[in-house]
Amino acid sequence: MQWTGLNELREKYLSFFESKGHLRLKSFPLIPQNDKSLLLINSGMAPMKKYFTGEITPPSKRVTTCQKCIRTPDIERVGKTARHGTYFEMLGNFSFGDYFKHEATAWAWEFCTKVLKLPVDRIWVSIYEDDDQAFDIWTKEVGVSPDRIVRLGKEDNFWEHGTGPCGPCSELYFDRGEEYGCGSPTCGVGCDCDRYVEFWNLVFTQFDSDGKGNYTPLDHPNIDTGMGLERLACIMQGVHNLFEVDTVQNIMKHVSRIANVHYGDSEKTDVSLRVITDHIRSTVFMIGDGVMPSNEGRGYVLRRLLRRAARHGRLLGIHEPFLSEVADTVILENRDAYPELAEKSVLIKKLILVEETSFGKTIDQGLAMLDTAVENLSGDTLSGEDAFKLYDTYGFPLDLTMDILEEKGLKVDEETFDRLMKEQRERARASRKAATAEAWAGTRSVLADCPATVFTGYEGTETTGKVLAIVREGELSEAVSEGEALVVLDRTSFYAESGGQVSDSGVLTLDGMTFRVFGCFKTATGVFVHRGTIESGVLSVGDTVTASVDKERRLAIMRNHTGAHLLQAALRKVLGDHVEQAGQMVTEQTVRFDFTHFSSLTPEELQDVEQMVNEVILSAMPVQTREMPIAEAKAMGAMALFGEKYGDVVRVVKAGDFSIELCGGTHVDNTAKLGLFKILSEASVASGVRRIEAVTGAGVLDYMNHLNGLLHSTAAALKVPNVEDLPQKASQAMTEGKAKDKEIAALNSRIAQIRIDGLFAGAEVIEGIHIVSALFSGTGPDALRAICDQVKDMRDDTVIVVAGTLGDKATIAASCGKQAVKKGAHAGNLVRAVAKIAGGSGGGRPDTAMAGAKDLTKLDEALEAVSSIVNDMINK
Repeated sequence: MQWTGLNELREKYLSFFESKGHLRLKSFPLIPQNDKSLLLINSGMAPMKKYFTGEITPPSKRVTTCQKCIRTPDIERVGKTARHGTYFEMLGNFSFGDYFKHEATAWAWEFCTKVLKLPVDRIWVSIYEDDDQAFDIWTKEVGVSPDRIVRLGKEDNFWEHGTGPCGPCSELYFDRGEEYGCGSPTCGVGCDCDRYVEFWNLVFTQFDSDGKGNYTPLDHPNIDTGMGLERLACIMQGVHNLFEVDTVQNIMKHVSRIANVHYGDSEKTDVSLRVITDHIRSTVFMIGDGVMPSNEGRGYVLRRLLRRAARHGRLLGIHEPFLSEVADTVILENRDAYPELAEKSVLIKKLILVEETSFGKTIDQGLAMLDTAVENLSGDTLSGEDAFKLYDTYGFPLDLTMDILEEKGLKVDEETFDRLMKEQRERARASRKAATAEAWAGTRSVLADCPATVFTGYEGTETTGKVLAIVREGELSEAVSEGEALVVLDRTSFYAESGGQVSDSGVLTLDGMTFRVFGCFKTATGVFVHRGTIESGVLSVGDTVTASVDKERRLAIMRNHTGAHLLQAALRKVLGDHVEQAGQMVTEQTVRFDFTHFSSLTPEELQDVEQMVNEVILSAMPVQTREMPIAEAKAMGAMALFGEKYGDVVRVVKAGDFSIELCGGTHVDNTAKLGLFKILSEASVASGVRRIEAVTGAGVLDYMNHLNGLLHSTAAALKVPNVEDLPQKASQAMTEGKAKDKEIAALNSRIAQIRIDGLFAGAEVIEGIHIVSALFSGTGPDALRAICDQVKDMRDDTVIVVAGTLGDKATIAASCGKQAVKKGAHAGNLVRAVAKIAGGSGGGRPDTAMAGAKDLTKLDEALEAVSSIVNDMINK
């Protein structure tokens, strides 16, 4: 066999199966499409489940792909070993009821031995222990020697997930040689050592399982294969692990240059190099497919990977953001196969930089939290709860926490930490298990036999359609005379909610029958389902009804949707090409548009965007929509939805020369029909994602009337006859308010001084430190803090604790002068101990701290304990 690069291997595989009549599909996005059972695509077949179940007709009965995948269950082990990674590519060839075992095995053997020229004497085959048919095919048809075939049990060689399609597997192994073995005389296929590497799994999906041990043969069995591209590259390049594969190694070399370390110098730095290399690959591809950092779901996976990579950068001595620079190499190594990475490079790098910079501050906060936890230790062991909080909140793995504690002669409660980690994993595992069970659910939908609906809503708001199905309480019904129901027509003018645009509403009518439609949704097979309630008469299957959309509501939605397109174009012109749609919701009232940007918009930028959109509206540009091949649309510069997958033919919406986008929604035919455009608000919704809410048409008039009402009510409240005089009156009120604030502050200062003068008369002295405590009724936190600050500034040999009540609330403040702190006094620990007596809690720095108290009856008792607590601190 000959050394072959990873990118070349990918092309060899896909080209080979194209020659066998397979349709080559591009990798599906990492974000699952219409599948809530997965956070991220984790296998080659995952995005094609509905092809296997028959819920959706595949574009061809023979398909081949190289699928981007992310798996994170073993994220803590990534880096510690060279085996584990989160991102990988899965090669696959699939048959949807076409060919089966004979062809799958023959082609696998042909590709391995004829195309890759793997030595036959180093290839082994495993089969399911009861699959005699596979044994005969491999030995009698393919020509594999029987002594190179191993039978394995159900756990290893039978693919099954709950209920649904399943079947036996046959796997191909490569013998890497004795030097990779464990030395055991029984070492062979199935051994845990690194000698025999499983690199291709052929799944023969031939049964339907009911989950109770009963297996019914499928009328049309399927083939689902998977081969890890990186694992195959390891074999073809003769390297030990995926981190030594050419494209991956080039990424690692970039990290090494920045850190000035070399892979193989030490195990400690090797771990960090592997973590960074793997995680930056994952994050670049995830962002390229539309994943945005957040604190939940797939966004949290992305954030966690980025933070783990950044922390390992610090362990290598890199204290400045560097991951966005390494992203250049990831894009360079993969741009031929995945051109979207180059197209999104500005956004990918910017987002990584923002997130890494933010984590730089977060990790400092985590270190501060750890320092505080150490200061409050009563022994030499950090609690497992604190260690887990550091891990879960700030991304501190246990080993980092242990390293820091070891330097201080401390340790951590690993048992409790492990228990909390186990509980978290079990919750995640249960969630994944439930998701897997749901993955095949709903495939026998009551609407499975309905043909795709013909949508006429682009041409008009009214049409006639035949009732194909009525569903009530999950069951098919022949008719409906009362209550709610779901109705399917063969043709409809109702837009089904999708692409961020809400569905239409309206009525279905026929000879005295009225069915009020509240909403409309679309199934994966293109069936439009009208949700509503019967208002009069009887609706039956087979009736031909008139479907009438609420025209005024539709027009308002259309204005706002076209407004969203103009808004995106204006944002890109004002802010830059990194702006991408990250989500939208278009209703009849407003347009809510989420987009990628990394800081709040200035008033000038908002004004520029708004003015630009209104200029386009007033220019009365024609809005044209037409279908065309996606290649032609992209050549025209059409904007695509970030992370979305499109078919070969797309619908393009073009507003003059100002905006051109791929969109399946409804739009006005001229920008002038928007009337006006007004931005209501701009805010952050996630890291690197901003949101603008705006209105068009009548919505602008409603907003203007609302503002006018506010102006007049405000003028009346301030007793201003004319609203034009409001600015002057408001300025005057502000000036008067500031003057009164200064007067109140001066009075508080005088009151504090008067109180302070009387405090020292009864001060107790311990080891040269004056201890003062007092209770003041009708005194809030600000006044208490002022008293403490003045005492601390006046005398550095003083500890003061003052409590105050204001209504039913109590506050305790404490401060310690420099001399007192040197002798062991700590305001944070002191106020915490005092507040605890009164049922409260709090803390702070050694020199100043605040706390709250719940039991006002115990404040005197709490203050009496101050001297004793301070005495213990000083004499400890």
